[in-house]
Formats: sequence, structure tokens, C-alpha cells
Amino acid sequence: MSLINKEVSDFTVQAFENNNFKEVSKKDILGKWSVFFFYPADFTFVCPTELEDLQNLYPKFKEVGCDIYSVSTDTHFVHKAWHDSSERISKLTYTMLADPTHVLSKDFEVYIEENGLAERGTFVVNPEGKIVAYEVNAGNVGRNAEELFRKVQALQFVHEHGDEVCPAKWTPGAETLKPSLDLVGQL
Repeated sequence: MSLINKEVSDFTVQAFENNNFKEVSKKDILGKWSVFFFYPADFTFVCPTELEDLQNLYPKFKEVGCDIYSVSTDTHFVHKAWHDSSERISKLTYTMLADPTHVLSKDFEVYIEENGLAERGTFVVNPEGKIVAYEVNAGNVGRNAEELFRKVQALQFVHEHGDEVCPAKWTPGAETLKPSLDLVGQL
């Protein structure tokens, strides 16, 4: 069953951000674009490479009004310990959400019941709190922040220009398409 246009359920979770603990709830994501970046666990192998890649592009995400929330089933205390002990994770300035009760991983349908961890899932949520794009990778395959950023830009464009669509590999400034009867069979 598709999660496209599913509204994120109400939630309140603990988080670690910029060497501080804080709470994040659904009201914090409304009115802006968000990426929920689920990963299996802190102190693992592929995860720090992905989180660092995402940090490298985080300023660009912020420029287009998109917040980043990394999410694992670890506690906010474990996030801080990982931040303090890992050179890659110490660079992170976006919010790391703690999901030890699995409220988020279950709502986004990435919870792996038998081991208590989350799948490697990426979700783009629009300002209305609805999922507009997602993908779930096998646990042993890392994701690409550049492609995620391109997708966010395309999703923002079509959100603003509802009568246009973005073809494959579209980037801002490139030509879009206006679906019509004239285009059927012409592409």
C-alpha cells in the first residue's frame, strides 16, 4: 500500500541537535518541507557515511526551506554519545530524532519488528505534513544526498506549479512538461 499523501501522525519525540537535547513534534514540521531520514542504528557502518553526506548538503536543503531529521530507534542519549565519539557524526548540525518507542518508524512503516530497528527509509514531507516521496533501501546500501536534494527541489516545483511536471533528471531551470492530449505518444 502506498504512503504517498499519507499525513504524518501526531508525534512528540526527544532529539539531539547542536549539542543540545530538545523535543520535536508534528507541529514543528508543519508549514515547511521536511526530510525524515531513517537509518538502522547509531555506531554502525553505512549509516555514518550517509549522515555525513547529508550534512555536506544540509546548507543547500536549508536554502530551499527544507529541514532534515535523521531518525533511528536509538535514544537521544545514544545520539549524543555517537556525536561525541565519531568524527563524521560530530559534523552534524541537523536534528537527530530518537525513536526508542518506535512511534515514527511504525508510522512511516519502516519498523523491523524482529530486531527493533528501522529500515533505511527516506521520506519527503510537504508543508501540509503529507508524505510526497519515499524510498526504502536494503540495509547494506547507502543513499545519495545529491539525488535526494534534486527530488526535494522537483517536489517543491510541482507543489508550486501544479500544472507542470518534472521529467527524469530535472533540475531547477530545466524544461518542465505540461501534461496535455498533445503530448500523448510524443515523448
